Amino acid sequence: MMKNNLKYFLSGLMLLIVVVQVNAQIPEKATFGKYALFGGTIHTVSDGVIENGILLIDGNIISFVGSNVRITNDYTSIDITGKHVYPGLIDAGSSLGLVEISAVPVTVDNAEIGSMNPHMRAFTAINPNSVAIPVTRVEGVTTVISNPASGVISGKSTMINLYGYSPDSMAVVQDVGLFVNWPTVSRRGGWDSRTDEEIQKQYDEQIKSLDDFIADALFYHKVKEEYSTSPNGKKTPTKNSSLEAMGDIVDGKLPLIISVDRESDILKAIEWTKKNPSLKVIFSSVAEGWRVADEIAAAGIPCLVGPLLRLPTRDHDNYQRAYQNAALLHDAGVKIAIRTGDTENVRNLPFNAGYAATYGLGKDEALKAITLYPAQIFGVDDKIGSLREGLLANVVVTNGDILETMTKVEHVFINGHKIPMNSRHIQLFDEFLNRDVR
Repeated sequence: MMKNNLKYFLSGLMLLIVVVQVNAQIPEKATFGKYALFGGTIHTVSDGVIENGILLIDGNIISFVGSNVRITNDYTSIDITGKHVYPGLIDAGSSLGLVEISAVPVTVDNAEIGSMNPHMRAFTAINPNSVAIPVTRVEGVTTVISNPASGVISGKSTMINLYGYSPDSMAVVQDVGLFVNWPTVSRRGGWDSRTDEEIQKQYDEQIKSLDDFIADALFYHKVKEEYSTSPNGKKTPTKNSSLEAMGDIVDGKLPLIISVDRESDILKAIEWTKKNPSLKVIFSSVAEGWRVADEIAAAGIPCLVGPLLRLPTRDHDNYQRAYQNAALLHDAGVKIAIRTGDTENVRNLPFNAGYAATYGLGKDEALKAITLYPAQIFGVDDKIGSLREGLLANVVVTNGDILETMTKVEHVFINGHKIPMNSRHIQLFDEFLNRDVR
């Protein structure tokens, strides 16, 4: 009886999810071709600002950025006089496409059982039909890094554009780094009843398991390399999928994205990286990064900072510390990008950057922190992150400063596709704005 009830419940739940997704679909299709945007202020990010500029999109590529070019008849011309043109915004850390409804386990695909899962790939779990994707892209966010979440080694993060009908068509880089949740020696909250000794013991055990796993991976790939160069008389190495997945990490081709927040944990993570110089490392979240900004800068570790729209980590901290975090790290010489760490609220990425700009970072650097800098940190600035000839046509047109909350995004191009300016939020707004009241 219990099994039947569970079966009916799950069937009903899946039907509900399908109905919600069908109702949330955007009927208007994206268009693809040749577009000429003329008359606006072009913020190239990499090469200054062009007033009364022209930007040409030819297929999925930006073919011209400047102020003096003949627009031929085969281009669809869009007059953007008085408007502003920006590169598509990049969220340097989110769970978009991996989580739909956090309270419904069957829609949560960013967590896996076990503590060491380098073979798990966020790319394979991306849901192109997520309701949150149109909600996000109409706010000017065209690209995100989506991270797995569970265990110590969560799996490989992916970088995707927010348009496409499959993960393959959305991918900028399928595997962009290995996401690691750094163990903490801090209490998880007021409800945490563990003793200090228990906390330290658990921390030491997790660090040892991480060290052992990295050592095993280094040894595994050393043996593989020795066998491939001189197999005679040697036993064929036994294949291990988890250790096999560490190949690009131990070779330094992909970074470890280490999520770490507390001051003491950040310092321990820095010391750990010094003991593993062959590994490329990026810090993520770094809520208390401002406390140890000089140490992070000296270690040469880039930071994906955020969310900035948060409370301070300690009761006695000034309320603005969270907003100042990015600026204080940048002033110390740390290469930064801004992340939301969110799903539904990735749409607020420009406002995270806006707070950073207000609290010391400045508008130019804040804009770079959500465009050029994340592209540079992950080595894709030859594809996205600025407005230059030859780059992917991820382009956003607004009626004002993109970091301001009152600014409206009017046009979005992702990989050359002109995206319909519609979403579930907009549909609900239109429906209830004009509702009949009886």
